[in-house]
Amino acid sequence: MELKMLKSQSGPADQSFLFSREEVNSLRSKVEELEGARSRLEEDKKMLEMRLERLTLQGDYDPSRTKVLHLRMNPASAARQHQHEEHAQLQEECERLRELVRALERGGPVPAGLEATAALPSSKEVTELRKQVESAELKNQRLKEVFQTKIQEFRKACYALTGYQIDVTAESQYRLTSLYAEHKADCLVFKATGPSGSKMQLLETEFSRTVQELIELHLLRQDSIPAFLSALTLDLFSRQTVA
Repeated sequence: MELKMLKSQSGPADQSFLFSREEVNSLRSKVEELEGARSRLEEDKKMLEMRLERLTLQGDYDPSRTKVLHLRMNPASAARQHQHEEHAQLQEECERLRELVRALERGGPVPAGLEATAALPSSKEVTELRKQVESAELKNQRLKEVFQTKIQEFRKACYALTGYQIDVTAESQYRLTSLYAEHKADCLVFKATGPSGSKMQLLETEFSRTVQELIELHLLRQDSIPAFLSALTLDLFSRQTVA
């Protein structure tokens, strides 16, 4: 009987314990939902604060909390006015230049109001300048002709005195053709070396291979280009005399 009584007393206690645990779980889930809602609200609050700060930097303001003072000498207004005036001046200058271009294309006289704008000389001054340019070009042409004539005279004098015709074949290269050469292709080629071309170096050609004895004696041993050229001239001259 005591055991039955204990069992009957323990039944309602277990039910109350189960009810309390379910209630706690329900409350816990509600707390989690509230925490999530609070976190979302905080994020929304931060976003709104950032937007408000951006708008404040861009010049927006709350009229109920901010008082705006308008300066009598506003720098922004002065800058806009200066820009507007400068734009008007540029448009006026462009229009004057268009009129000047049209007048020049027509070939007629430049209007008096546009001469000062374009800073153009008068027709008399233009004619005088043209005459000066033509005179300078004529003098330059005469100097070129005289220069070419003197060059030809100098080359002929060198050919007659030394017996060699000297031609510039490339940069710092000179071709020497003897007056007594047996063939037109018989020539020597020298290349200027050293500072300011103070030294000459003989380059190998088909003709230079035929005069190796003179090269070895006068260039390699004696180191004298004039002696080599003189010896070569005498050798070629003797060949023609014998022939």
